[in-house]
Formats: sequence, structure tokens, C-alpha cells
Amino acid sequence: MRYKQATLKDRSRHVWEGWTVGDFIDELEPTFKMIRRGFENHNQIKEWVNDNQPYYKKNIPEVTQHFVWLYELYV
Repeated sequence: MRYKQATLKDRSRHVWEGWTVGDFIDELEPTFKMIRRGFENHNQIKEWVNDNQPYYKKNIPEVTQHFVWLYELYV
């Protein structure tokens, strides 16, 4: 399956208590870029995103998809 970067429409979607998809991406991206080679598969990325996104611990598909897309760029 081919993943894509989160679009502007995706990024502006409200998720929880004023937080948008873009807010979660912006919060996690610096850390992800430092450790991006530490993942072996997409499920590990999904687990990392869920564990590290602030406040909201449920899966946000657009956020996970964005980081899988970034991971594929660097592999």
C-alpha cells in the first residue's frame, strides 16, 4: 500500500479539545526525524505514534499515515 503526505485538509481536521491532525503531526515530527531508522515496520510506527502523541492515545489515521509516508521517504 502506498501512503501519502497529510494534505492541508487532513491537517486541519479537529481531533480532540482544539487539537487538529496538524497539531499532533507538528508535535511528533521533530522526535520522529531523530529516530526514524529505529522502526522495522508500519505497525511499530503506529504504536510509537499512539504512545507519543500528547493527551490523546487513540489512533489518528491521518497522523499515522503521515509518519509512515515520512518513513518511506527515508528508507
